[in-house]
Amino acid sequence: MRLLIVEDEREFAETLRRGLVAEGFTVDVANTGPDGLWSATNHDYDAVVLDIMLPGLSGYEILKRLRAQKNWTPVLMLTAKDGEYDEADAFDLGADDYLSKPFSFVVLIARLRALLRRGAPARPAVLSAGNLHLDPSARTVHRGQQRIELTAREFGLLEFLLHRAGTALTKNEILSHVWDAHYDGDENVVEVYVGYLRRKIDAPFGTHTIETVRGVGYRLVGTDVTRS
Repeated sequence: MRLLIVEDEREFAETLRRGLVAEGFTVDVANTGPDGLWSATNHDYDAVVLDIMLPGLSGYEILKRLRAQKNWTPVLMLTAKDGEYDEADAFDLGADDYLSKPFSFVVLIARLRALLRRGAPARPAVLSAGNLHLDPSARTVHRGQQRIELTAREFGLLEFLLHRAGTALTKNEILSHVWDAHYDGDENVVEVYVGYLRRKIDAPFGTHTIETVRGVGYRLVGTDVTRS
């Protein structure tokens, strides 16, 4: 099994490499972000051990670019950070597992073997409504061939609407899924973000994708919503 370690602490990376080789792995090492991205892009690996804090290009950015390239190699994020938001960010970008330093080498091996048993994950379905396409992994939205740039919140809102296409959703339902189950701010923030979305995915194209359901909330219209 061939692994790639992307880690800027050279002594630590070499210790990892020796330990993994002793466990029977073939291991390549990259010490900078750009080198790690090049190796992961140009070689076939069974898994990548990826640090977050790297010179030249962060582990987050490497992971984002790999997934945008439809590279589904399992990635285990390895970092000195230990906050829950760092972990959430890693998973949102497509990481398969996460370990914080310091860690047990035995646990690392167990996590890697679990990833290898599962293999590369299947590509998540692209959600489409007519010629509007949302790719959850690449985090991209297109209307036909034209790419539409959305903020993270706008993307989350559109993704939820696509998943529940044809269903009238209340503002509270949208808030609990796209914002936070414990959000206690003004529910009219949903109206504001629906307006933002309409100006980006509909107004320039003369389409009408998000319908206002009077007295209820919003619904993504159209019966041709697909997952491919």
